[in-house]
Amino acid sequence: MRRRQASHGARRDGEFEAFVAGAAGRMLHTATLLTAEALDDNPRARRLLTLALARTYADWDRLRGEDPYDRARRHLATRFWREAWHRPGPRHGGPGRSRPQHVGVLAALSPQERLLLVLRLYEGVAEEQAAALLGLPTDRVRTLCERATVTLTRAPRASHAPPAPGVRGRRVASP
Repeated sequence: MRRRQASHGARRDGEFEAFVAGAAGRMLHTATLLTAEALDDNPRARRLLTLALARTYADWDRLRGEDPYDRARRHLATRFWREAWHRPGPRHGGPGRSRPQHVGVLAALSPQERLLLVLRLYEGVAEEQAAALLGLPTDRVRTLCERATVTLTRAPRASHAPPAPGVRGRRVASP
């Protein structure tokens, strides 16, 4: 009996490790977009990813044909949503509370708008799925995405692009 459990555990661990090897890079990029913080050192994005992967690992035996990437993305999105809901933002932060330095054009969006745009445009999640994930009506998701898109198109462009990952201290000229 113990031998069978050990075999099952080893197989499970191997499957999960293969999943992480294939999905962690994209999921870290998704988490980085959600947090709208610096690309090269983003402990908040890494924490979101770690918690989402831990939850996915805990659910691994119950997936039963479900795509593990969808489950991990759902955990990542709901974790971000819960933390953003309880975290003071630029309009809600009080004195003495340190906030992460938001960078890039996505920082102009509210966490809800950022989450919806990342899910819809970067991850390719359907409107209905995004609405179900956040418990919102589909019309509300559509409205928020449209408003976020307008905000992004009207955002002032930076005079220089941020350094490419792995290239520190060197500016990249914009066209």
